[in-house]
Amino acid sequence: MKKKISFLTLGAALIAVPVLAAQGGKMGDADGNGVLTRAEAQAHATEKFAKMDANGDGKLDQSDREAKRAEMHAKMFERLDADKDGSISKAEWDQRAADREAKRDGWRGKRMAAADGERGMRGHHGMRGGHHGMSGGRDMMMKADTDGDKAISQAEFQTAALARFDAADTNKDGQVTAEERRAARDAMRAQWKAKRAAAPDAN
Repeated sequence: MKKKISFLTLGAALIAVPVLAAQGGKMGDADGNGVLTRAEAQAHATEKFAKMDANGDGKLDQSDREAKRAEMHAKMFERLDADKDGSISKAEWDQRAADREAKRDGWRGKRMAAADGERGMRGHHGMRGGHHGMSGGRDMMMKADTDGDKAISQAEFQTAALARFDAADTNKDGQVTAEERRAARDAMRAQWKAKRAAAPDAN
């Protein structure tokens, strides 16, 4: 189970590599012009790999996932420990629970308000797409791990990122526009839906 979770985690990270995630001057679009070049995609992949490679050993594997989880736990403890005395009191714990519930209420209110409009429908599909994305992420992880060592090297990570860029760059002009990104996302969603529909037959 741990290996499966690790695959999903790293695979989901691969999905966040430029092309599908690049929108509105973010996630690799360095000059913010709404168009992602191959050079920008490569630079962003290098930067993202460095951030994900928690122990700096030049590969993404289970140890990086464990290090990231430990870092998240430490940050969570720091947030909970409001008075910074090195321990979490019941009052601090209760306050955290109250804050989380308030956020949930706010989120529920926004979701209900959006449910009546087209935007709400897109948000609903987006949540489902995120679920499919985890399965697609595992597939991408396995494809990126070309030598089958259950780890992704920087070279494998960049190769996967640029392969996604090249696939989205339908007119092969060395850049991916917003229209090409949308087309690539739609094609990926269609693949996920087809796989999900075929899953019962495979079992």
